[in-house]
Amino acid sequence: MRDLAQAGGWLAFDAFMQAALYTPGLGYYARSDRQFGLLPQGGSDFVTAPEMSPLFGQCLARQVQQALDATGTDEVWEFGAGSGALAQQLLSALPGLRRYTIVDVSSALRQRQRQTLGAFADKLCWADTLPEAFNGVLIGNEVLDAMPVRLLARVAGHWQERGVAWHQGRFAWADRATALRPPVEIAGNHDYLTEIHPQAEAFVRTLSDKLARGAVFLIDYGFPDSEYYHPQRSSGTLMAHRAHRSDADVLADVGLKDLTAHVNFSAIAWVAQQAGLQVLGYTSQARFLMNTGVLDMLQGCNLAERAMAQKLLTEHEMGELFKVIAFADRQWAAAPWQALGFERGDRSHTL
Repeated sequence: MRDLAQAGGWLAFDAFMQAALYTPGLGYYARSDRQFGLLPQGGSDFVTAPEMSPLFGQCLARQVQQALDATGTDEVWEFGAGSGALAQQLLSALPGLRRYTIVDVSSALRQRQRQTLGAFADKLCWADTLPEAFNGVLIGNEVLDAMPVRLLARVAGHWQERGVAWHQGRFAWADRATALRPPVEIAGNHDYLTEIHPQAEAFVRTLSDKLARGAVFLIDYGFPDSEYYHPQRSSGTLMAHRAHRSDADVLADVGLKDLTAHVNFSAIAWVAQQAGLQVLGYTSQARFLMNTGVLDMLQGCNLAERAMAQKLLTEHEMGELFKVIAFADRQWAAAPWQALGFERGDRSHTL
């Protein structure tokens, strides 16, 4: 409410989303709730791949080790480590790692991470932001989708920015004229709601500025331009998550639900290349995991473990919706290397 009043009664949605997720003590990620988990009975709202199966981290570790070797580095940086499950899997699989740094703004999640990762205390450290320059491999699993977005609405043929106002005792949508547009032309004259991602794009520019030597691997759900701004995707991708259910009422129960939008991977790749990073590859999560050995790993699993791991691979679960995109620093062009996770099924040409 204070942010809304200071903004003159109308708040751009990215500012609203920032406050709803990250306001100290009140935002969704700033409270002590257990957001991450397999079942709602434990109080969680959603599950991520590392909580679903340790094979996710074991496969990713193979790619990380190759990237460390190729870039001559010995540190991993994880941005937004959540429950700490992925860090635990990577640290267990990479015994030669010198240091593992978690960049996380949530003090509540940091405390949970410390409890989960106590066995690796000698290699761990936490940071509020990235340093001015760093070497190593940076991992971000479901980080981009939690970065605030701006909303654009085409109503009666005219583009407007959709923000938040206070009306009759509750948050409500309110549109304003804007010069902002989606990055591609959207066919048709029908009403259309979508997102643009200035904060995620700024994040990638920051990675380019600060990465002296190394690689970046980002895993998230999303699409390239052609799918993200398809004329039939007229309601956008913004949604809320609570108790392992999703809904579209993102203005209700503010601070108690996760707010998220799918990632436009074309925009992420474009910004990265403009900033000087090189694309190592882009593919589905299923293909990335198969390239890094998940099918061999499944042979040693029992039936229950296989069933959970299959959720990472199947099209109707996480296998197709989730993508992996990777970048390398400017030195990559002088000494190129083929990233293991993209050896087959690379979709970089679709970006």
